[in-house]
Amino acid sequence: MSDSPFKFFTFSEFDCPSEDGSGQKNMDKRFIELLDSARSLCDFPWNISSGFRTKKHNQELIAKGYKASPNSAHLEGKACDIICTDSHKRFKIIQSLLSVGITRIGVSDSFIHCDISTNKKSSEVLWTY
Repeated sequence: MSDSPFKFFTFSEFDCPSEDGSGQKNMDKRFIELLDSARSLCDFPWNISSGFRTKKHNQELIAKGYKASPNSAHLEGKACDIICTDSHKRFKIIQSLLSVGITRIGVSDSFIHCDISTNKKSSEVLWTY
């Protein structure tokens, strides 16, 4: 992978749709390293649907009715959403995230959110959308 020091991910996968290169400029490298370690525990690829978000893009998601938080960890570059619609894969992804120390996880029927934000946020939480 040309733009990446990681085994399974590229910085561009974490770009905000409104800003090319924002993944490399804004994503927390430690977070992607943890994510890369978690991915290595699964025998299937992960696809990222959302990584870094600009304030403007996050506000647009809220305006469209998405459950995006105004103080989202995506704004810090410490979060991503992993596409997942299969219950077995969902279990394996969550298990691998927890095993590398990612303990803020949100689960929907189509994606898994994970983050390492400590900005006025609790750790060891699991929520649903």
